[in-house]
Amino acid sequence: MMSAPADLRSASSSAGRSLASEASGNPVAIPPMPDYNGRVLAYTSTAAIIVTGVLQGAFAQWLLWLVAGALTWPHIAHALTRRTFLRNSPRIRQKMLIFDCVVGGAFIGCIGLIVIPSMAVALMLMFSCLMVGGIRQWLLGTVFMASAIAGTVAILGPADGPHSPLLTSIVSILSTGLYICVTAYYSHQQARALMLAKTQIQNQREQSIALSHKLSKYLSPQVWQSIFTGERDVRLETQRKKLAVFFSDIKGFTELSEEMEPEALTELLNHYFNEMSEVALKYGGTIDKFVGDSIMVFFGDPTSRGQREDAFACVSMAIEMRKHMKIMRQKWRSQGIKTPLEIRMGISTGYTTVGNFGAENRMDYTIIGKEVNLASRLESLAEPGEILVSYETFSLIKNKIMCRDKGEITVKGFGKPVPIYEVVDFRRDMGPNRSFLEHEHSGFAMYLDSDKITEKERQAILTALEDAADRLRREEDVS
Repeated sequence: MMSAPADLRSASSSAGRSLASEASGNPVAIPPMPDYNGRVLAYTSTAAIIVTGVLQGAFAQWLLWLVAGALTWPHIAHALTRRTFLRNSPRIRQKMLIFDCVVGGAFIGCIGLIVIPSMAVALMLMFSCLMVGGIRQWLLGTVFMASAIAGTVAILGPADGPHSPLLTSIVSILSTGLYICVTAYYSHQQARALMLAKTQIQNQREQSIALSHKLSKYLSPQVWQSIFTGERDVRLETQRKKLAVFFSDIKGFTELSEEMEPEALTELLNHYFNEMSEVALKYGGTIDKFVGDSIMVFFGDPTSRGQREDAFACVSMAIEMRKHMKIMRQKWRSQGIKTPLEIRMGISTGYTTVGNFGAENRMDYTIIGKEVNLASRLESLAEPGEILVSYETFSLIKNKIMCRDKGEITVKGFGKPVPIYEVVDFRRDMGPNRSFLEHEHSGFAMYLDSDKITEKERQAILTALEDAADRLRREEDVS
């Protein structure tokens, strides 16, 4: 007469599939189904109570007709909810359980409120309500059951006495205990299955995260994040955007590759790329690719802070790369690399086509357009240590960065000669208050960025400079 969360072994696997589907981003709800096995067990237990009560004279003889109904109703309910329009009804389990509460209440009224059989049936009903729908279902079930009891008792009247024969009481208690124990066992099995599914999903999730972090090494962090957060779909599509495009390469790298062993050259190049990538990411650049000793970076996609800020961030990155290259060059010299490596850079700002290019099974997130060609041309024309920018880039940054006019060049794809400018430095770093100083000779190199020096480091640097100055003066006096 009641529905527990039965056929729980089937429900466990369904729940596991649901959890797995949710973890994969495609949640599939478990369809609401009547608990067939639980209903069969509950109605069979009630039929046993009826038979025992009738045989002992505790119940009226006509109640034997209810045994046939108790044994057939679970199968009828199962067929109705699986093969008719009811299978698509939302919350069908709760609705069927409410009907069971009405039937159970009517049965309690029919036996005249005899205490132990009535309590046994009511206990099975309340246990089922709590298991299936929680407190809300329990309250609803109680109301409908009480209403059915009151209506039936009003029609048939209460029994002559509240007590039942001993055997009827024992069968009632055992039937209820069996129902609760079996239901609790399957609930435990369901909980174990759910925990196992949760553990497996957690392991798969951790493996997926680890794999995604490995794959992120092959993509720019901004592109990787937009894909894995669902902001961007992975399909062949492009769009037009105004971007700041940066190219750089190492002057003297070809000569160096002829002098060094491939392993040492690879280590040097990887160190260079690693240092420059950190600078690019610091300023929010999207690293497009590494080609030989060249680096291509663009600003303004997937995220943009506005054209002016994107251009300023791009040029600021280039200035810091130039400074950082001098520091790395000194380190390489201490490792025995005598070839003076210099970085040269070109920057252009304008509309480009950005997005996924390639085939459905192999894509590359990159940019194309004449501004890309212009940035590449500027990089090839730059002198060692020089940063060349296009006129549009210059117009966006000139208030913060000092530039020098370098004339005009002719570039394929542009109808008119293109004005170009050389980046000197930040305006704030010009004059006597500049934070970055450099001086380099054979046997001497100094690169000073006072903004990055702590007070403790300042004293150590002053001591080192004083010792160097004293040594140079003594050697000068001797000579």
